[in-house]
Amino acid sequence: MDTRVKILSRGGFHDVLDEHRRTRRKIVFANGVFDLLHVGHVRYLQAARAEGDVLVVGINSDASTRQLKGKGRPVLTERARATLVAAIAAVDYVVIFDELDVKTLLREIQPDVHAKGTDYTADTVPERDLAQLLGIRTAIVGDPKDHSTRDLLARLRRQGDG
Repeated sequence: MDTRVKILSRGGFHDVLDEHRRTRRKIVFANGVFDLLHVGHVRYLQAARAEGDVLVVGINSDASTRQLKGKGRPVLTERARATLVAAIAAVDYVVIFDELDVKTLLREIQPDVHAKGTDYTADTVPERDLAQLLGIRTAIVGDPKDHSTRDLLARLRRQGDG
């Protein structure tokens, strides 16, 4: 499958998701930077998909990634990151967003489930109050947070210096 068809524009996902809703499919939303895709990302997305029938993944744009992660990030462009995430079998759709959090996307997408990684708890999810207000269930999914792009980059830099 051409992964480009899985990458939706910000305005283009409404019709697609409305069709899934008409057929009573449960929509799950997950998000992240996904810079230098690693096993923790894949397991997070697989676990998110297990929460429903359709997985939509929000990917931070290059601009929002720079704001969140700092100088030198992202390593890969937003388009490259979106293509890599779209290639994961568990992922149905990808959308790129510029905001620093996903509150606006939660309002726009109105998923049944908002999946967050194990670096959060039910009490620390930044969008928790909004999700509750909108009737969106929050699920903490994936394996323990012992994988990170930051650590991977640090290890690569150390190897490059040696």
